[in-house]
Amino acid sequence: MTISKALISSLLLCLLFLHIVEADQMVKISSTSGAGSTPPEKIDCGASCTTRCQLSSRPHLCNRACGTCCARCNCVPPGTYGNYETCPCYANMTTHGNRRKCP
Repeated sequence: MTISKALISSLLLCLLFLHIVEADQMVKISSTSGAGSTPPEKIDCGASCTTRCQLSSRPHLCNRACGTCCARCNCVPPGTYGNYETCPCYANMTTHGNRRKCP
């Protein structure tokens, strides 16, 4: 009986040790994989929003709203209208009245 208890406890200790070693390796892998990555480049919001708002009936208002959205999302959909699927963050921003914030 004492041999089986000793065997079970040693097996449990071995499993615990293996689990700790594996977790330590996962932490090392995740910390080294993020070290070489570069942050995404900031786009030129002014130029992108000028292009986006060039046909707007209220270009100053359009540029102001677009600039806010671009600064938060770091993207502006191509073209002068639509194409929201290329920038989901830009498309999902709403005003307090639940209207689309970004032109």
